[in-house]
Amino acid sequence: MFTILAHYFKSPFVKSIIVDLPLEQQIVFGVLFISVIIQSIYYLFIYLRPVRWKRKEVNENIDSLSVIICAKNESENLKAHLPKILEQNYKQYEVIVVNDCSEDDSEMVLGELEQKYRNLRHTTIELDKKFLHGKKLASTIGMKSAKYNRLVFIDADCYPESKEWLSEVNKSYIINKQIILGYGGYEKAKGLLNRIIRFDTLFIAMQYFGFAMAGRPYMGVGRNLSYLKQLFFAGTGFGNHYQILSGDDDLFINENAHKENTAVLLSKESFTRSKPQTTWSSWGKQKKRHLSTGRYYKKSDKFFLGLEIFSRFVFYLSIVLLVLFKADLILFGSVYIYRLLLISAIIKLNMNKMNEKGFLLLIPLFDIILPIIHFIFILSNKLNRRNNKWK
Repeated sequence: MFTILAHYFKSPFVKSIIVDLPLEQQIVFGVLFISVIIQSIYYLFIYLRPVRWKRKEVNENIDSLSVIICAKNESENLKAHLPKILEQNYKQYEVIVVNDCSEDDSEMVLGELEQKYRNLRHTTIELDKKFLHGKKLASTIGMKSAKYNRLVFIDADCYPESKEWLSEVNKSYIINKQIILGYGGYEKAKGLLNRIIRFDTLFIAMQYFGFAMAGRPYMGVGRNLSYLKQLFFAGTGFGNHYQILSGDDDLFINENAHKENTAVLLSKESFTRSKPQTTWSSWGKQKKRHLSTGRYYKKSDKFFLGLEIFSRFVFYLSIVLLVLFKADLILFGSVYIYRLLLISAIIKLNMNKMNEKGFLLLIPLFDIILPIIHFIFILSNKLNRRNNKWK
């Protein structure tokens, strides 16, 4: 593809157009071309990696697992989703629910389910208005209660798509692996908001899976994540960021994951799903909470993530300037079409890989507006830190 592009820009026709451009247009076009090269590198060498994922090795042993769920006022979700977790085609596992200061019927629901399922246990954190805490306390209590070394995390509003979910997680624990990154998607529904949420989730997954497969793991999601109890308690656990109410999943992974100890899991039987937010305000609060942890990432991770966003901003700014300069449409239009076809093709392949549908034609729109939305949310977080609660 790079060869074709280079050949195209060496053609006498294009050369004559560029040479005849005013100096300011030549500069803008040069910046545009550089931004496209950077974007191409990200898409071809990072975001394409999840599409090529295949399990190379399999852990043949049936090792015991502890599934940990933190729940706060989730009685309805516990009724709906816990049976799907408790009825996995996997013999050696337990499910621990930490009922975190719930004020609904969660305690009663858990008591009833424990009568039916022997592998379910729960513990309760009582409400104390003098002692405020985030999800990290509930997670830590769940881990301390776990009988087994291999921990699997899923949120109370999530469910596995397959009864083979835990089996797939266990298979990924080959030699030296201590962290397993899984995919947690959202259910498909009608409306623009649902498509934005699912596209945003897919794109973030393309990033953290792609970088992990390139040897630079930097985050995971608590909707589908596994790591060793030994890894957590041998180090600082949540100690370095306990004061931050969010980040129990991505900040821990950012600190502890590296090329040798992290595996990616992308089999369709391993996916989990959640019900997405249904209002813009509720999604905004959720998104701001998630984005609040990014500033605590390693500097190198922030640089590589920021570079892609910056190059995308420069790309669109250059397009706008060339339009304002009334530059030749063929000149910058062909570059725009090349990038659009490239990103659409790779995003579509990732959609197929992660069972996502319904927003292919909206990629040009989402490619522009999501970075703007993220910037607004990040700015809002800086102005109001008090909104960063896990529930």
